[in-house]
Amino acid sequence: MKKNQLGQSDLYVSELTLGCMSLGTDSNQAKAIIDRALDAGINHLDTADLYSFGRNEEIVGSAIKDKRDQIILTTKVGNHFDRDQQDWFWDPSKEHIEQGIKDSLHRLGTDYIDFYMLHGGTIDDPIDETIEAFESLKSEGLIRAYGISSIRPNVIREYVQRSHMDAVMMQYNMLDRRPEEEILDLLHDNQISVLTRGPLAKGMLSNRANEQIAKKGKDGFLDYSHAELKTIQQKLEQLAGDESLNALALTYVLKHPAVASAVFGASSMEQVTENTQFDPAVLSDEIYREIQEMTKPVKYTNHR
Repeated sequence: MKKNQLGQSDLYVSELTLGCMSLGTDSNQAKAIIDRALDAGINHLDTADLYSFGRNEEIVGSAIKDKRDQIILTTKVGNHFDRDQQDWFWDPSKEHIEQGIKDSLHRLGTDYIDFYMLHGGTIDDPIDETIEAFESLKSEGLIRAYGISSIRPNVIREYVQRSHMDAVMMQYNMLDRRPEEEILDLLHDNQISVLTRGPLAKGMLSNRANEQIAKKGKDGFLDYSHAELKTIQQKLEQLAGDESLNALALTYVLKHPAVASAVFGASSMEQVTENTQFDPAVLSDEIYREIQEMTKPVKYTNHR
Protein backbone atom coordinates (compact mmCIF):
# COMPACT_ATOMS: atom_id res chain seq x y z
CA MET A 1 0.00 0.00 0.00
CA LYS A 2 1.22 3.48 -0.88
CA LYS A 3 2.62 5.54 2.00
CA ASN A 4 2.48 9.32 2.20
CA GLN A 5 4.60 11.74 4.18
CA LEU A 6 2.79 13.34 7.09
CA GLY A 7 3.39 17.05 6.70
CA GLN A 8 7.10 17.82 6.91
CA SER A 9 7.76 15.10 9.49
CA ASP A 10 9.73 11.89 9.01
CA LEU A 11 6.52 9.87 9.33
CA TYR A 12 5.12 8.01 6.33
CA VAL A 13 1.59 6.67 6.77
CA SER A 14 -0.33 4.20 4.64
CA GLU A 15 -3.04 5.89 2.60
CA LEU A 16 -5.60 3.91 4.58
CA THR A 17 -5.62 4.14 8.38
CA LEU A 18 -7.39 1.85 10.82
CA GLY A 19 -9.44 3.92 13.24
CA CYS A 20 -9.51 1.91 16.45
CA MET A 21 -12.49 3.47 18.24
CA SER A 22 -14.86 0.70 17.07
CA LEU A 23 -12.64 -2.26 17.96
CA GLY A 24 -14.74 -3.17 20.99
CA THR A 25 -13.52 -4.54 24.31
CA ASP A 26 -12.62 -8.11 23.31
CA SER A 27 -8.81 -8.04 23.22
CA ASN A 28 -8.48 -11.14 21.03
CA GLN A 29 -10.98 -9.84 18.49
CA ALA A 30 -9.31 -6.42 18.46
CA LYS A 31 -5.90 -8.00 17.87
CA ALA A 32 -7.30 -10.07 15.00
CA ILE A 33 -8.75 -6.93 13.37
CA ILE A 34 -5.48 -5.03 13.77
CA ASP A 35 -3.48 -7.96 12.39
CA ARG A 36 -5.79 -8.15 9.38
CA ALA A 37 -5.22 -4.43 8.73
CA LEU A 38 -1.44 -4.81 9.02
CA ASP A 39 -1.47 -7.79 6.67
CA ALA A 40 -3.34 -5.62 4.15
CA GLY A 41 -0.51 -3.06 4.19
CA ILE A 42 -1.85 -0.57 6.72
CA ASN A 43 0.85 0.81 9.03
CA HIS A 44 -1.12 3.59 10.76
CA LEU A 45 -3.41 3.07 13.77
CA ASP A 46 -5.50 5.86 15.27
CA THR A 47 -6.83 5.83 18.83
CA ALA A 48 -7.51 8.41 21.58
CA ASP A 49 -7.27 8.51 25.35
CA LEU A 50 -11.01 9.21 25.64
CA TYR A 51 -12.11 6.11 23.70
CA SER A 52 -13.70 3.79 26.28
CA PHE A 53 -12.04 6.02 28.91
CA GLY A 54 -8.55 4.69 28.21
CA ARG A 55 -9.51 1.08 27.63
CA ASN A 56 -9.10 1.40 23.86
CA GLU A 57 -5.49 2.51 24.27
CA GLU A 58 -4.84 -0.48 26.53
CA ILE A 59 -6.30 -2.87 23.97
CA VAL A 60 -4.35 -1.34 21.09
CA GLY A 61 -1.14 -1.35 23.13
CA SER A 62 -1.56 -5.02 23.97
CA ALA A 63 -2.29 -5.92 20.33
CA ILE A 64 0.85 -4.25 18.96
CA LYS A 65 3.37 -4.92 21.74
CA ASP A 66 5.40 -7.33 19.60
CA LYS A 67 5.30 -5.18 16.47
CA ARG A 68 5.53 -1.60 17.74
CA ASP A 69 8.39 -0.76 15.37
CA GLN A 70 6.22 -1.62 12.35
CA ILE A 71 3.47 0.84 13.26
CA ILE A 72 2.82 4.57 13.10
CA LEU A 73 0.76 5.12 16.23
CA THR A 74 -1.55 8.08 16.73
CA THR A 75 -3.47 9.04 19.86
CA LYS A 76 -5.18 12.18 21.13
CA VAL A 77 -5.43 14.33 24.24
CA GLY A 78 -7.51 17.23 25.58
CA ASN A 79 -10.46 15.55 27.26
CA HIS A 80 -9.86 15.37 31.00
CA PHE A 81 -11.79 12.25 31.97
CA ASP A 82 -12.63 10.14 34.97
CA ARG A 83 -12.92 6.44 34.11
CA ASP A 84 -14.82 5.56 37.27
CA GLN A 85 -17.38 8.35 36.86
CA GLN A 86 -17.33 8.01 33.05
CA ASP A 87 -17.43 11.74 32.48
CA TRP A 88 -15.01 14.32 31.13
CA PHE A 89 -14.41 18.02 30.47
CA TRP A 90 -12.40 19.89 27.87
CA ASP A 91 -8.88 20.75 29.02
CA PRO A 92 -6.27 21.89 26.46
CA SER A 93 -3.90 23.17 29.16
CA LYS A 94 -0.19 22.42 29.11
CA GLU A 95 -0.49 20.74 32.50
CA HIS A 96 -3.15 18.32 31.30
CA ILE A 97 -1.34 17.54 28.03
CA GLU A 98 1.88 16.77 29.91
CA GLN A 99 -0.01 14.43 32.25
CA GLY A 100 -2.06 13.01 29.37
CA ILE A 101 1.00 11.83 27.46
CA LYS A 102 2.29 9.99 30.53
CA ASP A 103 -1.05 8.24 30.97
CA SER A 104 -1.31 7.33 27.28
CA LEU A 105 2.24 5.99 27.13
CA HIS A 106 1.49 3.78 30.13
CA ARG A 107 -1.77 2.46 28.67
CA LEU A 108 -0.23 1.86 25.24
CA GLY A 109 2.86 0.20 26.69
CA THR A 110 5.27 2.31 24.66
CA ASP A 111 7.80 5.04 25.36
CA TYR A 112 6.86 7.34 22.47
CA ILE A 113 3.87 8.35 20.34
CA ASP A 114 4.44 8.87 16.64
CA PHE A 115 1.68 11.40 16.08
CA TYR A 116 -0.09 13.20 18.94
CA MET A 117 -3.23 15.24 18.39
CA LEU A 118 -5.31 17.72 20.31
CA HIS A 119 -8.72 16.05 20.35
CA GLY A 120 -10.84 19.06 19.43
CA GLY A 121 -10.35 22.76 20.14
CA THR A 122 -12.09 26.14 20.10
CA ILE A 123 -11.01 29.65 19.26
CA ASP A 124 -11.18 30.51 22.98
CA ASP A 125 -8.55 27.94 23.99
CA PRO A 126 -5.10 29.01 25.26
CA ILE A 127 -3.69 28.05 21.86
CA ASP A 128 -0.12 29.23 22.46
CA GLU A 129 0.01 27.24 25.71
CA THR A 130 -1.27 24.14 23.92
CA ILE A 131 1.32 24.53 21.16
CA GLU A 132 4.07 25.03 23.75
CA ALA A 133 3.07 21.75 25.39
CA PHE A 134 3.28 19.81 22.12
CA GLU A 135 6.60 21.41 21.17
CA SER A 136 8.00 20.49 24.57
CA LEU A 137 6.91 16.85 24.21
CA LYS A 138 8.48 16.76 20.76
CA SER A 139 11.80 18.15 22.00
CA GLU A 140 11.79 15.52 24.77
CA GLY A 141 11.34 12.75 22.22
CA LEU A 142 8.01 11.63 23.67
CA ILE A 143 6.24 12.39 20.38
CA ARG A 144 7.57 12.57 16.83
CA ALA A 145 5.00 14.99 15.40
CA TYR A 146 1.76 16.68 16.42
CA GLY A 147 -1.44 18.20 15.08
CA ILE A 148 -5.11 18.71 15.86
CA SER A 149 -8.36 16.88 15.24
CA SER A 150 -10.80 19.61 14.25
CA ILE A 151 -13.37 20.66 11.68
CA ARG A 152 -13.33 24.33 12.75
CA PRO A 153 -11.81 26.55 10.01
CA ASN A 154 -11.04 29.44 12.36
CA VAL A 155 -9.24 27.17 14.83
CA ILE A 156 -7.31 25.41 12.09
CA ARG A 157 -6.13 28.77 10.69
CA GLU A 158 -4.76 29.75 14.10
CA TYR A 159 -2.72 26.55 14.33
CA VAL A 160 -1.49 26.98 10.76
CA GLN A 161 -0.21 30.47 11.62
CA ARG A 162 1.13 29.78 15.11
CA SER A 163 2.40 26.20 15.19
CA HIS A 164 4.62 23.71 13.39
CA MET A 165 1.97 21.01 13.24
CA ASP A 166 2.20 18.33 10.57
CA ALA A 167 -1.41 17.20 10.11
CA VAL A 168 -5.05 17.88 10.85
CA MET A 169 -7.72 15.21 11.22
CA MET A 170 -11.19 16.22 10.02
CA GLN A 171 -14.44 14.79 8.79
CA TYR A 172 -14.48 14.68 5.01
CA ASN A 173 -16.45 12.57 2.56
CA MET A 174 -18.52 12.85 -0.62
CA LEU A 175 -21.52 14.07 1.36
CA ASP A 176 -19.55 16.35 3.68
CA ARG A 177 -17.39 18.38 1.32
CA ARG A 178 -17.01 21.36 3.66
CA PRO A 179 -13.19 21.09 3.86
CA GLU A 180 -12.87 21.60 0.09
CA GLU A 181 -13.78 25.29 0.18
CA GLU A 182 -11.78 26.57 3.14
CA ILE A 183 -9.30 24.06 4.47
CA LEU A 184 -7.73 21.56 2.06
CA ASP A 185 -5.87 24.04 -0.14
CA LEU A 186 -4.79 26.10 2.88
CA LEU A 187 -3.21 23.07 4.51
CA HIS A 188 -1.63 21.81 1.29
CA ASP A 189 -0.08 25.24 0.65
CA ASN A 190 1.46 25.09 4.14
CA GLN A 191 2.72 21.49 3.76
CA ILE A 192 0.32 20.22 6.41
CA SER A 193 -1.36 16.88 5.75
CA VAL A 194 -4.98 15.86 6.23
CA LEU A 195 -6.23 12.67 7.85
CA THR A 196 -9.85 12.21 6.84
CA ARG A 197 -12.24 10.61 9.31
CA GLY A 198 -15.74 9.46 8.41
CA PRO A 199 -14.94 8.83 4.72
CA LEU A 200 -17.89 6.42 4.50
CA ALA A 201 -20.34 8.88 6.14
CA LYS A 202 -21.56 6.54 8.88
CA GLY A 203 -21.84 3.75 6.32
CA MET A 204 -24.12 5.75 4.00
CA LEU A 205 -21.35 5.67 1.37
CA SER A 206 -20.55 1.99 1.86
CA ASN A 207 -21.77 -1.27 0.39
CA ARG A 208 -24.34 -1.21 3.21
CA ALA A 209 -25.72 2.15 2.09
CA ASN A 210 -29.32 0.95 1.86
CA GLU A 211 -29.39 -0.14 5.47
CA GLN A 212 -27.42 2.81 6.82
CA ILE A 213 -29.37 5.49 4.96
CA ALA A 214 -32.57 3.95 6.31
CA LYS A 215 -31.18 4.14 9.86
CA LYS A 216 -28.78 7.05 10.05
CA GLY A 217 -30.11 9.13 7.18
CA LYS A 218 -33.84 8.79 7.91
CA ASP A 219 -33.94 12.41 9.11
CA GLY A 220 -31.43 13.58 6.53
CA PHE A 221 -27.71 14.38 6.80
CA LEU A 222 -26.24 17.89 6.78
CA ASP A 223 -28.06 19.68 3.91
CA TYR A 224 -29.43 16.46 2.41
CA SER A 225 -32.93 15.08 2.85
CA HIS A 226 -33.51 11.33 3.12
CA ALA A 227 -34.81 11.33 -0.46
CA GLU A 228 -31.71 13.12 -1.73
CA LEU A 229 -29.47 10.60 0.01
CA LYS A 230 -31.29 7.76 -1.73
CA THR A 231 -30.99 9.46 -5.12
CA ILE A 232 -27.27 10.08 -4.65
CA GLN A 233 -26.75 6.47 -3.57
CA GLN A 234 -28.31 5.21 -6.79
CA LYS A 235 -26.19 7.55 -8.91
CA LEU A 236 -23.01 6.58 -7.08
CA GLU A 237 -23.72 2.87 -7.53
CA GLN A 238 -24.07 3.43 -11.27
CA LEU A 239 -20.86 5.45 -11.31
CA ALA A 240 -18.96 2.84 -9.29
CA GLY A 241 -19.78 0.09 -11.76
CA ASP A 242 -17.79 -3.00 -10.79
CA GLU A 243 -16.09 -1.20 -7.91
CA SER A 244 -17.59 -1.10 -4.42
CA LEU A 245 -19.08 2.06 -2.95
CA ASN A 246 -16.42 1.76 -0.24
CA ALA A 247 -13.71 2.00 -2.89
CA LEU A 248 -15.33 5.00 -4.56
CA ALA A 249 -15.75 6.82 -1.24
CA LEU A 250 -12.16 6.21 -0.16
CA THR A 251 -10.59 7.13 -3.50
CA TYR A 252 -12.66 10.33 -3.58
CA VAL A 253 -11.19 11.71 -0.34
CA LEU A 254 -7.70 10.56 -1.31
CA LYS A 255 -7.89 12.58 -4.53
CA HIS A 256 -6.91 15.91 -2.99
CA PRO A 257 -3.10 16.20 -2.62
CA ALA A 258 -3.42 17.43 0.97
CA VAL A 259 -4.90 14.11 2.09
CA ALA A 260 -2.30 11.67 3.40
CA SER A 261 -4.65 8.97 4.65
CA ALA A 262 -8.32 8.01 4.88
CA VAL A 263 -9.26 6.76 8.34
CA PHE A 264 -11.94 4.07 8.50
CA GLY A 265 -13.30 2.29 11.56
CA ALA A 266 -13.84 -1.45 11.83
CA SER A 267 -15.53 -3.70 14.36
CA SER A 268 -14.89 -6.90 12.37
CA MET A 269 -12.22 -8.41 10.16
CA GLU A 270 -14.74 -8.43 7.30
CA GLN A 271 -14.96 -4.65 7.41
CA VAL A 272 -11.18 -4.37 7.17
CA THR A 273 -11.20 -6.66 4.13
CA GLU A 274 -14.05 -4.71 2.56
CA ASN A 275 -12.09 -1.46 2.80
CA THR A 276 -8.71 -2.82 1.71
CA GLN A 277 -9.48 -5.33 -1.04
CA PHE A 278 -9.15 -2.74 -3.79
CA ASP A 279 -6.22 -0.79 -5.16
CA PRO A 280 -6.72 2.81 -4.00
CA ALA A 281 -5.55 4.22 -7.30
CA VAL A 282 -6.11 7.87 -8.13
CA LEU A 283 -9.69 8.69 -9.08
CA SER A 284 -10.01 10.07 -12.60
CA ASP A 285 -10.71 13.79 -12.96
CA GLU A 286 -13.88 12.98 -14.90
CA ILE A 287 -15.42 10.82 -12.16
CA TYR A 288 -14.24 13.27 -9.49
CA ARG A 289 -16.13 16.09 -11.23
CA GLU A 290 -19.23 13.91 -11.70
CA ILE A 291 -19.34 13.20 -7.98
CA GLN A 292 -19.03 16.89 -7.19
CA GLU A 293 -21.86 17.72 -9.59
CA MET A 294 -24.24 15.21 -7.98
CA THR A 295 -23.42 16.28 -4.39
CA LYS A 296 -23.46 19.61 -2.57
CA PRO A 297 -20.38 21.62 -1.60
CA VAL A 298 -21.94 22.40 1.84
CA LYS A 299 -20.41 25.21 3.90
CA TYR A 300 -19.37 25.60 7.50
CA THR A 301 -21.93 27.69 9.38
CA ASN A 302 -21.68 26.30 12.89
CA HIS A 303 -18.40 24.98 14.32
CA ARG A 304 -16.35 27.93 13.12
